[in-house]
Amino acid sequence: MVPVTLPSSGAEPDGARRVRVLSYNVRSLRDDRDALVRVVRACEPDLVCVQESPRYWRPFKQAAWLAGETGTVILAGGGRVAAGPLLLGRLGVTVLEVRDRLLPKTRGLHARGFAGALVRIGDAAPFSVTSCHLSLDPDERLRQFALLPQQLRAGEHGVIAGDFNEHPDGAGWRRLARAFQDGHATAPWGGTYTSVPDNPYQRIDAVFASPGIDVLACGVPHGLPGVEPADLRAATDHLPVLAVLRVPAG
Repeated sequence: MVPVTLPSSGAEPDGARRVRVLSYNVRSLRDDRDALVRVVRACEPDLVCVQESPRYWRPFKQAAWLAGETGTVILAGGGRVAAGPLLLGRLGVTVLEVRDRLLPKTRGLHARGFAGALVRIGDAAPFSVTSCHLSLDPDERLRQFALLPQQLRAGEHGVIAGDFNEHPDGAGWRRLARAFQDGHATAPWGGTYTSVPDNPYQRIDAVFASPGIDVLACGVPHGLPGVEPADLRAATDHLPVLAVLRVPAG
């Protein structure tokens, strides 16, 4: 399914902007860090929505390491409020507002949060971007799905990406897909399944975009130049999702 070329990021004549968004669960950087860095760099993202960024042992230092190695900077997340998710971006991304959010916690379950920011790239319109890692508990997860649209203010464009711990036929996923475009369902590209690299069989990671954003391509970057199968297997227990989006002019 991978085309010969994938749209690059960059400006369009009318001021719109093609933006590459990568969503990646890095499993607390416990696996092959060099392989992970190679995968991220090969995808050439403008924004990286990270899940399971290290959160207990020097989280900011490890987030800074990941940013430095991948040629990005920290935009949001990486601390106790976001509780795992992290948002990275290249130097040309301007942060207008940080929107990290600690979510209500169910007793006995992990603390979870959103890493979020309102950003602007070039002459394109500002847009919200949120990295999330939702609960394994179905009831708590459904409540967290309901909070995701609140990351956008009225009239804003937005992107929501992450590890949703749910399949596309789940109640929360279907609710989100009624308001936002499911990237891979809208413009399928690359691979579909994202969990367990040796034998992927679930689509639980995704990139969603608000209706005003055009989804040009979205999927697992199998076959993308520089993305080696061995690196995908070694980097973490999830496969990344890469989306190319067109954000309208500001």
